[in-house]
Amino acid sequence: MGILRKFGATLTAAAFVGVGALSATTSAEAAPQVVTSAQNSTTAPRPVGQPPKAATAKKATSNSKLIAKYRIDRRCMTKGRVLCINKKTRKLVYMVNGKPVQVMDVRFGSSRTPTRNGVFRVYRKSKNHVSSLYHTKMPYAMFFSGGQAVHYSSDFKARGYNGASHGCANIRDKKKIAWVFARVKVGDRVVVYSK
Repeated sequence: MGILRKFGATLTAAAFVGVGALSATTSAEAAPQVVTSAQNSTTAPRPVGQPPKAATAKKATSNSKLIAKYRIDRRCMTKGRVLCINKKTRKLVYMVNGKPVQVMDVRFGSSRTPTRNGVFRVYRKSKNHVSSLYHTKMPYAMFFSGGQAVHYSSDFKARGYNGASHGCANIRDKKKIAWVFARVKVGDRVVVYSK
């Protein structure tokens, strides 16, 4: 009983000292928003975990800026997952429900073997694919038009834009394409365009 009293006294003392005894992370996650006398008492407290309206507006503005910066085609602005590939900006933007989630550098086919423009669907995925035609590795391949696929390219990583694919959309960053590959499903939209 004496231990409980001491423990209760310690807790009471900590409460009077202030919330400083709690770490910033703990108090931010655990403490509900409380209206103080300095605040407008008619404003209801914001539920825990809900971002303030200003942050939501900032996020929407940020998305708009990214959409403008990467010249995202309106056909990419749809529900679901989309691999949005712009030949002009040389970027692949992975979109989810109309919002940019991941951006990657991309390289395309040469004038003799161009990457096709259009709206496609991922019809096949192959994590450790090797081209039967060119006998080259195509890790994290997501096929969208005939033999054309979005995939990692060690040649693109090594040589940059001083080369071209045979029509595929080559990705230079292996970690990013692996992350996207894990999330993209067969049937997801692929939009390739020049804008």
